[in-house]
Amino acid sequence: MSQEEDYQPSLADYIAMVKRHVLLIAVTFISVSAVAITAAVLWPPVYQSTGTIMVESQQIPTDLVQATVTSFADERIQVIRQRVMTRENLMRIIDKFKLFDERSITFTPSEQVDKMRDLIDVQLVNANVQGQRGSATIAFKVSFEDRRPDVAQRVANELVTLFLNENVKVRTERATQTTEFLTQEANKFKSDLDKLESQIATYKQENGAALPQNTALAMNAIQRLESDLRNSQRDYNSAEEEARSLDVELASAKVAVASAAAAAGGGTSAAGMVDANVVELQKLRQQLAQLQELYTDSYPDVRTTKRRIAALEKAIAEAAKEPAPAPPAADANLPVPPTVAAAQMVVAKIESRIASARSRMTALRAEQGQIQAQLRAAENQMLKAPQVERGLAALMRDREAAQRKYEEIRAKQMNAQVAENLEGEQKAERFTLLEPPIAPDRPIKPNRRKMIALGLVLAAVAAAGMVVLLETLRGTVRGVGALTAIVGQRPLVIVPYIAIAEEGMRRRKRWLAAATAGAVALVLTLAAIHFFYMPLDLLAFKIMLRLS
Repeated sequence: MSQEEDYQPSLADYIAMVKRHVLLIAVTFISVSAVAITAAVLWPPVYQSTGTIMVESQQIPTDLVQATVTSFADERIQVIRQRVMTRENLMRIIDKFKLFDERSITFTPSEQVDKMRDLIDVQLVNANVQGQRGSATIAFKVSFEDRRPDVAQRVANELVTLFLNENVKVRTERATQTTEFLTQEANKFKSDLDKLESQIATYKQENGAALPQNTALAMNAIQRLESDLRNSQRDYNSAEEEARSLDVELASAKVAVASAAAAAGGGTSAAGMVDANVVELQKLRQQLAQLQELYTDSYPDVRTTKRRIAALEKAIAEAAKEPAPAPPAADANLPVPPTVAAAQMVVAKIESRIASARSRMTALRAEQGQIQAQLRAAENQMLKAPQVERGLAALMRDREAAQRKYEEIRAKQMNAQVAENLEGEQKAERFTLLEPPIAPDRPIKPNRRKMIALGLVLAAVAAAGMVVLLETLRGTVRGVGALTAIVGQRPLVIVPYIAIAEEGMRRRKRWLAAATAGAVALVLTLAAIHFFYMPLDLLAFKIMLRLS
């Protein structure tokens, strides 16, 4: 077996092998070639319609108006592609153009959508732009494949329209959303700014005297209050001196009344003197009570009043120790002496002046209390001035920050509004239909010439394979070399094959039968094609058209 395995057939052996199986080779080659040619001719063509969309740059210089959509064109194209190729849009296109009606029974909606996505192709057209890294997208192509050229053109046109409309919609939506967002933010900042201004106004109103700009006014007010307090104190001192002088005058006048009464009626004068001292004592006690409500015991008026009360109490006590004289007979009709009446009138006037002075002193003291309260309040406000200034400065800083933010957001809002108008008027970057889809005049697949060439190659390989397979299965020893390899010795005599007439006859009959069968099969096939599929003249015309 090793010798047999080492044996290598020669070219003559291969030629003999081909001669022996020429009929099998011919049948196999013709059959496979016929199948390949038939498949290439009958394979349904697929047409592709393509539309080209150009990406135009912004018409207005970007340094004047900045668009709100700043993403790259290829990124936007991919986003728009996803939005266009949604299930809803694809099913609408499928139903509109009845794309898969012939397979609607076996095709589920999901399979139809998947198949539709496979038939759509989007290719970017890039160009190298100076000053940019890499390449920039300047256009893109939208294609659709179908067996019918008119349907391919209409569907491609529908897809191009969707891309153009979706781009306008996307850019407009983004510009509008940007404007709305900036408007909301501007309103928020405006509200915050109004709140801060209200807080500043309230703060100034509550701390008006302690504000830095009102310091001079507060100092003038304090000086004015101090001057008013000094004037009030001076008036009070003057009224107090006047009251003291009047007290002395009143005492003298009462002595005069007593003297006049004594001159007029003796004992009656002593009693009148005592009664006058009692009345004066009650008045002084009332005055002392009023003074003690306002001042301490160390105040000069309080000490003076206490000394006068003590003197009057001593005088009344001494007068009470003296024996009272017998009163004269009272006579109601007896007139009062003129000297006594005049003295009593003087006493009444002095007492009225004293009451007026005391009242003026009380009013002045109350006025001093008010002035002192105002002065303390003004001084407290002045002491609060640094804290008030610090708080006002903090509020003003917050207001300035809010004002800057508001102005910045307002500027952005105005730019966004201009950009939105730019998008609305389609002056920004836009998609323009450069080449509309047209009905294709030739299919993109299949490539029939390549299919036929590949079929011929496969036919040759199949024929060779059949010969090798048949020789391997039979295991017949042919040739001197093969026999020598098996037995290990070269034969002494080689007797060639002697063909007889009957074998030649049988071989010719087999060839004739094979040729007849082939002719009959060809005629039947052509007849079937002519009557059941397509007339032969029209089929020949289509074949030449497709092959061309």
